[in-house]
Order: sequence, then C-alpha cells, then structure tokens
Amino acid sequence: MPKELYLKDLIQAGLPFEHFREITAGWSGDRKYYVETGAGLPCLLRVSDISQETKRAREFHHMQELFARGIPMSEPLALGRLEEHLCVYTLLGWLPGESAEAVLPGLAESEQYRLGVQAGRILLQIHSVAAPQILPSWQERFNAKIDRKIKMYHDCPLRFKDDRFFFECLTEESRVLLADRPQVLQHGDYHVGNMLIGDAGQLLIIDWDRMDYGDPWEEFNRIVWSAQACPAFARGQIDGYFDGAPPAEFFRLLALYLSSNQLSALAWALPFGQDEVNTMLRQGGELIEWYRERPDLIPRWYLGV
Repeated sequence: MPKELYLKDLIQAGLPFEHFREITAGWSGDRKYYVETGAGLPCLLRVSDISQETKRAREFHHMQELFARGIPMSEPLALGRLEEHLCVYTLLGWLPGESAEAVLPGLAESEQYRLGVQAGRILLQIHSVAAPQILPSWQERFNAKIDRKIKMYHDCPLRFKDDRFFFECLTEESRVLLADRPQVLQHGDYHVGNMLIGDAGQLLIIDWDRMDYGDPWEEFNRIVWSAQACPAFARGQIDGYFDGAPPAEFFRLLALYLSSNQLSALAWALPFGQDEVNTMLRQGGELIEWYRERPDLIPRWYLGV
C-alpha cells in the first residue's frame, strides 16, 4: 500500500505527523517509520498487516507493563487500526542511541562486561512477568519444537561440518532437562543487535515484535550473536542475570537451546541468499569450536579462552 495513503489517514485519525522517513533496517515484514508529531515529539511508527492485530495488541499490553516496571525501552504511545488499508499500527516513543553491536567492540573490556551485566539484569526483570497458566508444559512445547527443527535440517540440502555435536546436545537424555521448567514472558530476540547504547552510556532494549512465552533460560538462545560481537558482554549478561556464576544445569540447557536453534538456521537463511547462508555456516562452525573439548558444556568465550 502507498505509505502516503495510510500516513494521511493516520493524521486524520488524530496522529498529526509532520515529518516522516522510512526505516529499512531489520528483518520484520512490517513497515517502520521515524515520525515527528506536530509538537515535535520523535516517534517510531510500525505498520503491520491486519492479520497481526491480536499479536500486536498482546505485545502492546506487555510493553506497557514492562515500561511501567522501569525497563529501558520505548514508551508505548498508541495502538490502532486502519480497516480500509487492512493494517494495524503501533506508535512508540523514539529512543536516541547508537547500535550496541557497533559500539561495543570499541569499548574497554571492563565496560563491555559492565554493559553485559546490565543486559542480564534487565532480562531478569523482563522474566518477572509470568506466562499464562493455560499453556502446555514447556517439555511438551519444546520437544515438539526440537523435532520440527531437526526435520527442517534434514529437509535442507545444506549441512554443517561436524553437525554431530548439535544432535548430541538434543538426545533424549538431554531433553529430560526440559521437565518442570517455568514459563515466563520472553523478549524473543535478545541480543546486541536489538540493543542501543544511550547518550549517558546506558543500555536500551528495542525490537519487541517477537515476544513469546517460554523457559527463561531459552531466552539465551540468541546470545551467540552477542558472543560473536563481544565475548565480554555475553559473559557479563550471564553473570548479571544470575548475580554471579550460573548453575551447571544452565550450561547444559544452553547447549541444547543453541543446538536446536542452529539446526534450523540454514533452512531459514536459504531464501535470503548466499551471504546469509555463509553467515549461518560460519556461526555454526564457531559454535562447535566454542564447545570443542568442553565436556562440561561451558563455552570457551564464557571462560575467556
């Protein structure tokens, strides 16, 4: 749909935008815009297909809840629909800051670690929101997810070298660890690519459109991106979350969650072209190296080796 049409209708609906520019970064199918209101307030406008209305409403509710709890994030301002354009919109306050993924490598290791600790503590706050009681058990839900991801890998024409490691982390013996795990609200894509560093050096969390419910420790399945960009930050995130060293069971589950995620990565990357496939192949190889000769399943970057 032409952006001028629904932006015009949003203005008529009471959202008086005077300036806007499209944001093309990111993997979402939504249209995103930097906008300014008539009062000069900078905002992020996200426009989604109307089929996403229930999901966006649930996300908006949780964002309001988390913002009220002091999570450093955009303020949720408005949620609405434009039936004539078959879309829903979310309006958020704009967060000024620089990409954490870009800034972190240039910082001292002690500062990288400090910001990682901040990320872990913020994540613990997010996980203070319980999941609905009506959900099936986590063991049931995630076992089905593992089986789907294994099938995706077998159906994909590409293979990771030394992929045996991933399957060794997904045995029935490992899956026993899924029993009786709690379920909470998850950000859904928690890594340095979805964080900003504000003007005062504080960490800010963005991109909440993949929120879900699940085991709080599964949320670390994206830490691979943070560990690749900045190992000290990833180490700090774990220590900040657990207020010190985590229990051994965490690392065994982390290996399971990372392996499950990695198995579906090649099938996901294929439609996006060879560059993304190469990225996932490299990532899979790095993951295997992190665990080489580590029977305790503590990744090398956590130990600083």
